Amino acid sequence: MPQTEMAVLFADIAGSTKLYDTLGDAQAKTLIDECLGIMRGVVARYAGRVIKTIGDEVMCVLPDADSGHLAATDMQLKVAALPAVSNVKRAIRVGFHVGPVIEESSDVFGDTVNMAARMAGFAKGMQIITTLATVERLSPALRGSTRKIAALSVKGKGDDIEVCEVIWQAGEDLTMATASITPALTQTKLHLTHGASELVLEQANAAVLLGRDAGCQIVLADRKASRVHARIERRRDKFVLVDQSSNGTFVTFAGEAEITLRREEVMLRGQGRIAFGHSIRESSGETVEFTVRG
Repeated sequence: MPQTEMAVLFADIAGSTKLYDTLGDAQAKTLIDECLGIMRGVVARYAGRVIKTIGDEVMCVLPDADSGHLAATDMQLKVAALPAVSNVKRAIRVGFHVGPVIEESSDVFGDTVNMAARMAGFAKGMQIITTLATVERLSPALRGSTRKIAALSVKGKGDDIEVCEVIWQAGEDLTMATASITPALTQTKLHLTHGASELVLEQANAAVLLGRDAGCQIVLADRKASRVHARIERRRDKFVLVDQSSNGTFVTFAGEAEITLRREEVMLRGQGRIAFGHSIRESSGETVEFTVRG
């Protein structure tokens, strides 16, 4: 039976039982459904496909290791940004693995699926776990934002499996200054081209504002743009575009369909274009081109 190589990712809400106990069935389900909707949206943005939703868990497939890493990180960023409700903060745990799968009747099967599920089982809330075999297939910049945890025994496997964590947030509880992570912070750069001018974002924690206001680093003439339309933040070795406009921000990644951000954010990757308050397809509209180089 033919097999296709892809990333299989599982994500679920950590502590969902506590949500139901604390908030009651109706409110807890609303909050869980919001998280599931966010995760489905992220999967679509990274050219993936949701295979199934089981209770508070999403199972999905993505084209390769990089898209699995980016989708997992984007899920964590978006859920972490959600407000607490009745002092209850939502968190998700994510596991993914890359390898061959058998596709049949819109579902996927095989050892890769089982391994991804086990990685999700190892993960705690606000954590992304994958295998060393998957990390070795990542592009250098993304590989730099991972660290080995341990060699763990996995049921059904003769040898221990090297397990790694994807570092997606900075904090005092994380050891960030390891040799494998630090180079990515200095090497990854974002190049923004607006008309004849180019701006390069490369310093840790740097940010740039885009809008019609003269105080923005990239000043737009487009009347559909807001005064401070959007910002781009550097978060460790990644660049995140955050819409804060009235009319939305429109983004295309090379070779992919256009996406629309409305008070949302997306991680920039590869190459693409950004439009402000209108579709990129409008030939008269103003755009900014971006390239992430690592």
